[in-house]
Amino acid sequence: MQLRLLLLAFLFAAPAARAQFDIEESHTTASLRGIHNVGAGVAWASGTNGTVLRTEDGGYLWQTCTIPPGAEKLDFRGIQAFDANTAIVMSSGKGDLSRLYKTTDGCQTWKLLFTNPDKEGFFDAMNFFLPSQDALGHPIDPKYISGYVLGDPVNGDFVLFQSRDGGETWSRRLTTKKRTGTVNCKIDPFPAKDKEAAFAASNQSLLSFGGSLFVFVTGGSVAQFGYVDHFDLDFALCHDSAKFIDLPLMHGKVSAGAFAIAARDNHSYFPLRLMIVGGDYQNLDNPQGNSVFIASRDGFHVPLTSYFDTTTPITPPHGYRSSVAYDPDQKLWITVGPNGTDISRDDGKNWTPLKPSPQDPPDADKNWNALSLPYVVGAHGRIGRLRPITQK
Repeated sequence: MQLRLLLLAFLFAAPAARAQFDIEESHTTASLRGIHNVGAGVAWASGTNGTVLRTEDGGYLWQTCTIPPGAEKLDFRGIQAFDANTAIVMSSGKGDLSRLYKTTDGCQTWKLLFTNPDKEGFFDAMNFFLPSQDALGHPIDPKYISGYVLGDPVNGDFVLFQSRDGGETWSRRLTTKKRTGTVNCKIDPFPAKDKEAAFAASNQSLLSFGGSLFVFVTGGSVAQFGYVDHFDLDFALCHDSAKFIDLPLMHGKVSAGAFAIAARDNHSYFPLRLMIVGGDYQNLDNPQGNSVFIASRDGFHVPLTSYFDTTTPITPPHGYRSSVAYDPDQKLWITVGPNGTDISRDDGKNWTPLKPSPQDPPDADKNWNALSLPYVVGAHGRIGRLRPITQK
């Protein structure tokens, strides 16, 4: 079944456009929050009650996977796939309800890889850097791919676990000391402010760019952008130091902040072009403080905060948004949430809502949780496939 979505006019009568979602049969009523498009028709999705889905034909048929052992009541908020047979799924929950499982046989069987060792911990997001080849053009064996898991603060610090072998083993990013020239340096943890946390809304509060560079976003009492200053951008002569930048997003309550971050180009370190979305999930229609675009400047700047330019929208998305992605073919950003879908063609300066045409169901643009283009997933087993947006 096809749903045609009419893109409303931009502010001041900008040209209209059309798009449509193909709504696909998922054969589940689970709430879906994890989605990862591998390419070549292969995609994986995940959700509540241990649900994992897989397609090999571009979404024409979604296979219901075997539930991992002991995961019947787990909430799989994130999934990272490597190919049609291999994927890692992440559950979110307090303490040992946060787990990682892996399949290598197309989800017929699963192996428990890692269980949260912190009784008060909570996994928010999992992300792997998935280059197709190394600097010399050689294929990369998945067993050497690096990934991270971000967790809520424990003992005052955000928790980060890292794998350097495709997810087989995981270790905590610990505080260590090292020496750079004549300067004693310390690899800091990421200290959290009181009542600050990350969100597990769409597996997008964390983004990695390789074996050592990652960024994440937070909410609650503050909204922040955290990262490792691996390239010593502030000339402190201490590499790998933990840094935060305050974000001009809604915050001050447990339901508000930055929920998702995405890059325009996930395959390069610089320049960084990042879109962050969020808002308040308890106030879905509030458009204030729900998106910001971050871009790194050329060269080096001191202080570090001058290294990044932030752009807030003139016309924001029309409510809380839980997921965002960049479409390089159509050269636009798309963001989704429970109350609607928006696109931007100017790096977030202006967002335009997508609305159903009169013949379509009135909620065709709503009830979405997460994106991995062209797929989008939501509550009650909802899966859509976005078709190209064209000018009217």
